[in-house]
Amino acid sequence: MQRVSAARISLACVLLTSACSYGQSAPVADDQFVSTHFSGSGNCATCHNGLTDPSGTDVSIETDWASTVMANSTRDPFWQAKVASELRRNPQLSSVVNDKCTRCHAPMANVEAKHDGAPVQVFNGGFLDSGNAYFDHAMNGVSCTVCHQVEDNGKLGTLEGFSGKYSIGTYANPVDRPIFAQYTNPRVAPMQNSVQYTPMYGAHTATSEMCATCHNLKTPFVDAAGNVVSTTPESEFPEQMVYSEWKHSVFASTGPEARSCVGCHMPQVDGVVISNRPFNLSPRNGFGKHYFVGGNTALLDMLDTHRSELGVTATGFATSKARTRDVLASAASLQVLSSSRSSNQLTVQLRVDNGSGHKLPTSFPSRRAWLHFTVKDAAGNVLFESGGMNADGSIIGVDADASPSLYEPHHEVITQGDQVQVYESIMGDTDGNLTYTLLRAAAFLKDNRLLPPGFVKGTAPVDIQVVGGAASDANFTGGSDTLTYQVPVSASGQVTVTAELLYQSMAYGFVQDLSSDAADPFVSRFLGYYDQATLRSESIASVSVVVP
Repeated sequence: MQRVSAARISLACVLLTSACSYGQSAPVADDQFVSTHFSGSGNCATCHNGLTDPSGTDVSIETDWASTVMANSTRDPFWQAKVASELRRNPQLSSVVNDKCTRCHAPMANVEAKHDGAPVQVFNGGFLDSGNAYFDHAMNGVSCTVCHQVEDNGKLGTLEGFSGKYSIGTYANPVDRPIFAQYTNPRVAPMQNSVQYTPMYGAHTATSEMCATCHNLKTPFVDAAGNVVSTTPESEFPEQMVYSEWKHSVFASTGPEARSCVGCHMPQVDGVVISNRPFNLSPRNGFGKHYFVGGNTALLDMLDTHRSELGVTATGFATSKARTRDVLASAASLQVLSSSRSSNQLTVQLRVDNGSGHKLPTSFPSRRAWLHFTVKDAAGNVLFESGGMNADGSIIGVDADASPSLYEPHHEVITQGDQVQVYESIMGDTDGNLTYTLLRAAAFLKDNRLLPPGFVKGTAPVDIQVVGGAASDANFTGGSDTLTYQVPVSASGQVTVTAELLYQSMAYGFVQDLSSDAADPFVSRFLGYYDQATLRSESIASVSVVVP
């Protein structure tokens, strides 16, 4: 990777913004700010921390939230680097990039700045600068009074409500501001008196349509000359369509399998008194723990490791990583359907089952899962291997990790070690070439991410369709993929076959692509963090079988 020196990085950071400090402590944001629309999470913590469930387990809302990706959405160094890279590559669209990217990553800063007629800007004196009027708003991430003020305006779960098009009302009297939640008959006076909000019942806060606001995201794209080609919201690139994937699964049905986003990502518990004051509140059932568990342990680890430089104050990242691993372990399973040896060839049929309510992996296209398949003799010697990982996070034999212009095809049968089954989405530009630049992404060249149960390839909307070899693979269906390994094995005696489904939230190709913008201090800082990291992947599932 191309690098610049730490001294140059530090100097550039000082010149650009006080929020980027390589090896230096960043300013700590005030989480008790109050503004026209919002109130910082520290104000909410006063009443909504110190909570326990009937077993005595701590379920404090702000504490659980503080060490999540949502709470640190603006501090995310990968996000900062990617935004900086996009701005360098298409500066003519800076207003679009700044608005689109902060709408969901720095929502309070975006809303308040627009209301005040101030610039919506990330860098160069923008939201990441401690001197900016909206710095505290930005660094509080996706916070309490954002989600709980989103109005049910009839557009949630529709194209008009996707891509951060949520609605938050403006009220002359702060007390009139509604705070929506899932419970009926809330106690009104305490919140009005302490934080000047009026709690109200809002059924929409517990729905998948609420999550769709930011987790269905379409982005405009440009041609090689930098001209915007997409003309309507429908024609924009489906950067992530998590809600639509769920909508096309069995989990969105009304049957016994039905389960919403919050059902998995906010585990529920009964019998919780949801505020530590006043002291005579009754317990509520169906309390959603504010874990917001996803699959990004690599980012959680970076935030924890570089907490001082990133202005991170939360301390619960070890717990958040453990919860994340628990979710990943439930996301998929592996089965050996059959195994046999004939002459010098071993044949193994392997099935991967997706247990999640969306594609696996889902969300931002830097995420990928792959199969690591090994055959060993009785002494433990490796006779065959596909999908081994290097220390830098690259995967041996994967075309995308060897060349920035290539990508690994979908496989139905694997016969060689340099063939690897990688479940991923690969972006293509307007000329049909692979790209890692979001503003150049016009369509997917490949999308063989594991489909959720109930997903029907033939009826899937265009934004979530299967693309590439998996589209015609009869063994790649809703809920699973069946893959055959036919590999040479000449050793006598029994062999042990092991298969493991591994996952990365930051694919090697995405990181390598950022290297061309390493002159930018935010990009270079992230690349430095990546080089220092030891957490390169997570294991989702594994299976082993002995073949005589």
